[in-house]
Amino acid sequence: PAKDAEFTAFVRSATPTLTRTAYLLTGDRETASDLVQEAFVRTYLAWRRVRPEEATAYARRVLVNLNIDRWRRRTPVPSDLPDRPDPGDAHVRVDDRDEVVRLLATLPPQQRRVIVLRYFNDLTEVAVADHLGISVGAVKSACSRGLATLRSQYAPIGGGER
Repeated sequence: PAKDAEFTAFVRSATPTLTRTAYLLTGDRETASDLVQEAFVRTYLAWRRVRPEEATAYARRVLVNLNIDRWRRRTPVPSDLPDRPDPGDAHVRVDDRDEVVRLLATLPPQQRRVIVLRYFNDLTEVAVADHLGISVGAVKSACSRGLATLRSQYAPIGGGER
């Protein structure tokens, strides 16, 4: 009972962060929701072994691994994002965010995972390397290549410079 209450509190606090991470990894809200739910199920099954201060990191690792499995099965990522609106639209910031999510979906899976963990989850290069089981050099390389690709493809709404 105490562990269940502890886990319930953890789910409440971790859901927004894990949902954002899953969405950035998948580009699809339904798939992201499914990944988060499965990550919570697997975290719950291991809850006795998970230290409370590391629960979010544990669940994030499960989430990333589930996404890697999804990529390996080559499940296509549906795009439910709207087309870019007119430059005069008042929602430019939201549209820019949608554009970034769309562009993330074009990156190879490894680059996408590294960029999401590094820049959207604010993890250090060492932490990203640990999460993904790769070297820090591989993290730096994937970041560099992924960011270069994103920069080359990103055209700000309205055609202005950034």
